[in-house]
Order: sequence, then C-alpha cells, then structure tokens
Amino acid sequence: MPRPLPIPFPDETEAPTVTELRFPSSGVTVRGDFTLNEFATLTPDNLEFLRLYVRVRGNLKEVERVLGVSYPTVRARFDTLLRAIGYEPEPADPQSEVLERLERGEITPDEAAKKLRR
Repeated sequence: MPRPLPIPFPDETEAPTVTELRFPSSGVTVRGDFTLNEFATLTPDNLEFLRLYVRVRGNLKEVERVLGVSYPTVRARFDTLLRAIGYEPEPADPQSEVLERLERGEITPDEAAKKLRR
C-alpha cells in the first residue's frame, strides 16, 4: 500500500528527487532522475491547508470559518503556503486590514474612520 512522502525529512534542506516510477496497472517501471513539483514537497499541514483553500474556492473568510481560527491566523498560514511553493506574499493593504477588522467587529466604525484617515 503506497504511503505519503516522508516530507519534511529530518536534517534535509533540499527537495528530494525521484529515481523510479512504477505504474501498477501496466506493470511498467521507469528509472531516471525526476524532480518533484512544488506541491509534492509540501508539509502535511500546508497540503491540508491547500486542499481546504481549493475546496472553498479560494475564499479565505470561508477557510477562517471552517478552521474556527482568526483571519490573521488564516492569512499567516496562507503566506506560509505561498512561501513553501516559491512565492513571496504581497504585503497586506492597511486599508483592507482596517475594513476587515471592522467587518469582524474588532473595532468600532469611529476607530476605523480614524485609522483610515491616517
């Protein structure tokens, strides 16, 4: 029975290479030196987060609801995922952050207005 890749592997900093592929239904085995794509080397936590993100069609608010964690936690996990697949996350828009905090009820409309004027 196939098992998941042992990623991350202790004390290894480079991505692994695959040297053999077996196709069970045809019985064909291919040997060589193959690289894994960036998704194949994700940690189990990042892979689980990616699956959820795809399932909710990229809606971070829905990820927040499903996981029962705060929006900043979801953003941090998303940024971690982006880095893991080789992208640098874009800096957060301060105005969007204020509006999101207002929407979640973390700040009052007056506090939001003051922060947006700065």
